Amino acid sequence: MSKLSRYEQETIINFNAGEEMATVYTRDPAVIRKLDSLVIEFPEVYRCIRVTDIDKTYEMPKSSVSYRKPRRLSEEQRELARERMNKINK
Repeated sequence: MSKLSRYEQETIINFNAGEEMATVYTRDPAVIRKLDSLVIEFPEVYRCIRVTDIDKTYEMPKSSVSYRKPRRLSEEQRELARERMNKINK
């Protein structure tokens, strides 16, 4: 795989209301690794449909594309998490 700049390591997710499948085109090595592992683990759901030396294209159900709200923690939750991490790191 050729070395691409951070700017060139793009990921494009494409789907429409009329189809059940989404197409993911990516040049980002981290995204490729994640999607490749999903293809191996769930071949009935995720498929790699095109490969070149710098990118890969995948197909998956639209329902696998997720939009999430940012996580909001209260100060109490934040402090508990901080204490847990300090305990783990010691």
